[in-house]
Amino acid sequence: MLELIDVRKTFNPGTINAKKALQGVNLHLAPGDFVTIIGGNGAGKSTTLNAVAGVWPIDSGTIKIDGKDIAGLPEHKRAKYVGRVFQDPMMGTAATMEIQENLAIAARRGNHRTLKWGISSKEKIKFRELLSILDLGLEDRMTAKVGLLSGGQRQALTLLMATIQQPKLLLLDEHTAALDPKTAAKVLEISDKLIAENNLTAMMVTHNMRDAIAHGNRLIMMHDGKVIFDVSGEEKKKLTVDALVEKFSQTSGEEFSNDRALLSK
Repeated sequence: MLELIDVRKTFNPGTINAKKALQGVNLHLAPGDFVTIIGGNGAGKSTTLNAVAGVWPIDSGTIKIDGKDIAGLPEHKRAKYVGRVFQDPMMGTAATMEIQENLAIAARRGNHRTLKWGISSKEKIKFRELLSILDLGLEDRMTAKVGLLSGGQRQALTLLMATIQQPKLLLLDEHTAALDPKTAAKVLEISDKLIAENNLTAMMVTHNMRDAIAHGNRLIMMHDGKVIFDVSGEEKKKLTVDALVEKFSQTSGEEFSNDRALLSK
């Protein structure tokens, strides 16, 4: 489903501020893989997601989705392959528009626009059914402005919008980091449900090592712009946070240095 081959990216090359963010990332995701990504500060976690999404061009390497090389495509042309949810709940929705209008925009992504009515009766029924999956009561508030929703409600709606067309790949970039623990747990529960029901391939960057272990079928650890540990299946299920920290030290030769991740222990 997703293949990264020797992907490299340096920011501010040739200057004293040069930063080698990705130094030969190699990664292969099979269809249906749900991979959690952890690592220390500046390990290259979010940079990897940005490389896949096309936020900026990579320096070298190959990025393939379903066998198609997308490394040369701009960000907007990758939108038909990739759904994304950001850390900031405000980024994925239009605050001044209604809930149903936000869903309509997401449902039309990549399609040709016409002069027909904005939202049909059939679509309203579909949107109500989708919103009921969230179990947040939003199906009874479809005409409410999104700006009136809480951060957790907006993030749940963003998840629904990102998956409504069943993208080839779903990218979750610390999408619960700005939420309180109870709301974060709810959004993660919704994430698991949407990924499983739609059989999506997904990558989730998180600073919470417990979440990284508890969610998904596979976990990768990054350090210094490379993948240094890749575990899945029963081996992943048996992991503990302390074992994960120890594994990082053994593999990288350094102490784990992500304060937020250590606090999540």
